[in-house]
Amino acid sequence: MSRAATRNLPSRTITAGRDRAAARAMLRAVGLHDEDFERPLVGIANTWTEATPCNSHLRELAEWVKEGVRQAGGTPLEFNTVVISDGITMGTEGMKTSLISREVIADSVELMARGYMFDGIVALSGCDKTIPGAVMALARLDRPSLMLYGGSILPGRFQDRDVTIQDVFEGVGAAAAGRMTDAELHELECAACPGAGACGGQFTANTMATAFEALGISPMSSGTVPALDADKAEEARRCGRLVLDLIERDIRPRDIITRASLRVATAVVAASGGSTNAVLHLLAVAKEAGVPFTIDDFQRWADETPLLADLKPGGRFVAPDLHRAGGVRLILQRLIAGGLPADLPTVSGLTLAEEAARAREAEGQQVVRPLAHPLKPTGGLVILKGSLAPEGCVVKVAGHERVYHRGPARVFEREEDAFAAVQARSIEPGDVLVIRYEGPRGGPGMREMLGVTSALAGAGLKEQVALLTDGRFSGATHGLVAGPVAPEAAVGGPIAAVREGDVIVFDIPNRRLDLEVPAAELAHRLAAWSPPAPAYRTGVMAKYARLVGSASEGAVTG
Repeated sequence: MSRAATRNLPSRTITAGRDRAAARAMLRAVGLHDEDFERPLVGIANTWTEATPCNSHLRELAEWVKEGVRQAGGTPLEFNTVVISDGITMGTEGMKTSLISREVIADSVELMARGYMFDGIVALSGCDKTIPGAVMALARLDRPSLMLYGGSILPGRFQDRDVTIQDVFEGVGAAAAGRMTDAELHELECAACPGAGACGGQFTANTMATAFEALGISPMSSGTVPALDADKAEEARRCGRLVLDLIERDIRPRDIITRASLRVATAVVAASGGSTNAVLHLLAVAKEAGVPFTIDDFQRWADETPLLADLKPGGRFVAPDLHRAGGVRLILQRLIAGGLPADLPTVSGLTLAEEAARAREAEGQQVVRPLAHPLKPTGGLVILKGSLAPEGCVVKVAGHERVYHRGPARVFEREEDAFAAVQARSIEPGDVLVIRYEGPRGGPGMREMLGVTSALAGAGLKEQVALLTDGRFSGATHGLVAGPVAPEAAVGGPIAAVREGDVIVFDIPNRRLDLEVPAAELAHRLAAWSPPAPAYRTGVMAKYARLVGSASEGAVTG
């Protein structure tokens, strides 16, 4: 970048001129020199922590990114933010912090970038909420930037088969039901996570990583490279070089995050059988970018998209298999051939069509089906509305064939009570579990119900019961489950009025979730309802509960 061009960069407010001598003196103490002040300042927003394998390797990844920044003529400055592991906190009060952390991550990245006036940003992500949190911040700031996902963990081996963390959660239920011994569960526990990287199936982390490659805000193929693959270092250096190119060309996130690119991201989520959380996170990113995008848009675009990728939890393969098969490029190549918009910009400088054209399909691969022979004719997610969910909820249909369920409600006021009922074998075939007051405000923080759904699977009930909640589901969840139901119970949504034994109907073909209670009776119950006392009265949890909006709009706080 020319000297003349660098004079107009935001960072010059921090580094240039006689009156900035004190600032430069302090920056010299961290290793900067005269020449560093003349170059663009690039913030490396890291989410490293040793508290989860999803992000434990990002310290080294950041060093490679910084090498790339320096190679391209920039000055990198690394900083960190919070990380909450969904898998580790699952089923505990700590899980309530997970979605809240998405907002804190976005806020902290924004604050650092505004405070230091970075000219560009490379955000490193790993565990679930670090991915959308980072991109939400980039959309807010609208400075030249990109997101690099740390990559997936490799599968573990147990009893001569590949396993993921999903198998451990389901193993807990299997052990409680007497279908697995405690010794076998311990062996599985020790084998499932062999090293660094995010959970291996098309769970929330990999879903959002593939979505953001399709969106164009992450370089194509950067995320599907597994966490500990030898190619990850060069991908990181490439991202460091790319951000300088974005600064040079003044390409910003809002040039890339558009209604058309959100349609592409939605299609890739649907085609890959991705997590229900993708709806929540794409809505949030769209809001931060100022792009009109609703839950109904998601449904319409998903309905136009076939399910192509045979990925866990509903399918057979994991993220490293997708990488070897041809990656996100291969999925996009199929979808573009079917008419998906393709003349869209990406951070690489190539259009989406040009990136897809570079796909290299592995001979004999079985991960991504041909467009003419999909796993299902429509995508892996559907939006249901009805008397129980006026604002909508999401059901993942990839991996199971049930499209209708009618049964009596078993009502639980919190996740732990539902889990205990499953462990005690008091859930009967045909039941509909209702878990409420777990929504964005009621939880607060929308815990994921993976412990309950995995216990049902482990107990052999997955195909015989249904479940709905105003909380969330992990991307590893499978079975007939609906959430987050909106409006939530804590704001007087219809889910608050469900009583034990009420009949609930899941009707996937007609996109309905209904309570078989007369409208007048439902209105009478809601009129008599009063909100429970808040679970937290002070601190970040209370602040979040006061500020957060509906799940149907992304559960954002701004």
